[in-house]
Amino acid sequence: MKTNQELQTDVQNAIKWEPLLNAEEIGVTAKDGVVSLTGVVDSYAKKIEAESAAKKVIGVKALVEKIEVELPKSWSKTDAEVANEVLTGLRNNWSVPNDKVTVKVEDGWVTLEGELPWNYQKDAAKSAVNYLTCIKGVTNNIKIKSESHDVIEKKDVEDAIGRSWSVDNSDINVSVSATTVTLTGTVDSWYQKDEAGRIAWDTLGIWHVKNELAVDYEYAFS
Repeated sequence: MKTNQELQTDVQNAIKWEPLLNAEEIGVTAKDGVVSLTGVVDSYAKKIEAESAAKKVIGVKALVEKIEVELPKSWSKTDAEVANEVLTGLRNNWSVPNDKVTVKVEDGWVTLEGELPWNYQKDAAKSAVNYLTCIKGVTNNIKIKSESHDVIEKKDVEDAIGRSWSVDNSDINVSVSATTVTLTGTVDSWYQKDEAGRIAWDTLGIWHVKNELAVDYEYAFS
């Protein structure tokens, strides 16, 4: 088991390794596997990159992210201008169906809404916006409403997760209720938790995934 200091250092080094990030802008504390990120950055892209870098570190069980975004004055735009850039970004992403996502902007913060048949399209919509220099944050409220009426088979989800070389499915439990899949159990990294959830979301006919997997680094050595 890593000490708090070792985990803090590992996360700090992971942030330093990312070319987009300036490690001096981001404060890191760690206690019992819970990592907190603080500081001020000049773009939303840096905020999400810091979060992503921390999640990849072995030993991180939970993340508290309190990084603030303060845009340089030269990047400042009206909410109407931001909305136009967001709409352009969505139109330019082939994974996002045209005219299915609505956009609201308030003081530089973008909210995405609407209904899409696949979760990868929801993720693509957010990705199309994440790296715009004029935004302070993104809330992705898009709902998934599958166009398929096929019954979700528990075994299909289990088999899909089992096919992934990057996920140890020995302690992942799958349950299905109507159009909802729930994952419970334990994995040894945040990456595995996210990957298991992503695979479950690819199930035909799914509307919701409840990813309740616990992350326990020590589990890998038990």
